[in-house]
Amino acid sequence: MTGWFQGSGEIFSALAAGDSWMLSEAMRAPATWPLGLLAMLALAVAFLVLYRVVPWAEQNFEQLLMVVSYLLIGGIIFVEVIRRFVFQVQAPWSTTLPPFLFLIMTWFGCSYNVKLRTHLAFAEFRFNMPRKGQIACQALDALLWIGFSWIVVVTATKVAVNSAANFQIMLGTDNVMQWWFLLSVPLAFTTLVARVIENLLTDIRNYRQGNTIITQAVIGGD
Repeated sequence: MTGWFQGSGEIFSALAAGDSWMLSEAMRAPATWPLGLLAMLALAVAFLVLYRVVPWAEQNFEQLLMVVSYLLIGGIIFVEVIRRFVFQVQAPWSTTLPPFLFLIMTWFGCSYNVKLRTHLAFAEFRFNMPRKGQIACQALDALLWIGFSWIVVVTATKVAVNSAANFQIMLGTDNVMQWWFLLSVPLAFTTLVARVIENLLTDIRNYRQGNTIITQAVIGGD
């Protein structure tokens, strides 16, 4: 157990100092993985509390980020195409910012679809299973999602920290840092974990109350 958290002191020291280079070096330690799991789960629970306190956020958080990102991408492309071919001018960041906005739209969209259960779930097959089999499959789904998200959160955070440590600036800008956008990946997968836990709690409640566990999801529904 002690070996798992080896190097945690260096990580906390780097966080307290606010030094991205120290943090990048410290995150090579084995403690990065268990600390990453604990941080991800704690932040996911915080999102669940937020959803309970602010129902509007529960319904619209991911949708808002998706729509804003999409509109910004479309607006930038529309305006810059006109400026390039009509006025022969173009903002140097117009080809580098949209991919980062697409990153935000994609992964928060993944979280939203987990909320709606419109991911690959084999609902038709599971619908014919006994109730214990249904709840077991739902619990397995949750564990797999959490495990996959854990890997993404830790590795994506390492990439973002390395970007900050190397002062990577978005091409075409003078002071916009890439890590500001790269952090959206671990954040999006943390909201995904929050949705997974939220769905699992709903499934457990339905199982205990004798309600339907597996329902047919509708893409675009809510």
